[in-house]
Amino acid sequence: MGRPPFGQVGGSEVCHVEDGISENSPSPLDFRTLFELESPYVLRTLRRLGVTERDVEDMAHEVFVAVHRELPKYDPSRPIRPWLFAFCFRIASHHRRKHRRETVEDMTADVVDPADAPDTLLDRARKRRLVLRALDEIELDRRAVFVLHEIDGFTCEAIAHSLEIPVGTVYSRLRLAREDFTAKVRRLQAKRVLE
Repeated sequence: MGRPPFGQVGGSEVCHVEDGISENSPSPLDFRTLFELESPYVLRTLRRLGVTERDVEDMAHEVFVAVHRELPKYDPSRPIRPWLFAFCFRIASHHRRKHRRETVEDMTADVVDPADAPDTLLDRARKRRLVLRALDEIELDRRAVFVLHEIDGFTCEAIAHSLEIPVGTVYSRLRLAREDFTAKVRRLQAKRVLE
């Protein structure tokens, strides 16, 4: 029969908690709860770090295998998502080294809300492709900081702790990533690559 699709456990849909695991989560943190609540975050993070749609489930499984192995070392006084991001970053980095330059079109597949008008869907898809292409062209170390801060909303201090780098390095990478992102978006728009 094989394993259930990622994001499902035992054939039933996993609950999608917007904020994931909170500080009030039961302690000690059990792996099943972590997996059920945070798998959507891990999948999104891997995509933002450049893992292709066809590889994202396999890479997420690698992330959770590593998380399972390291879970006893997790400090529950720290937020869980920066800790998970560090796993995603390492797995995505290793994956990118093994599989250089995949097509960005593969990265644009997403669930479509049938209630949206076709022009809204088209505009959203174009914007998504623009962001993913621009992110794909940013150096991975800078991209990690950019995604954690600008998309996931973590503080620079939390990022520094999660990635085990000095806070000054986080600020520097964030500044450079913002400059890179802006330049890449402008260049892509000027080339009209997305039309």
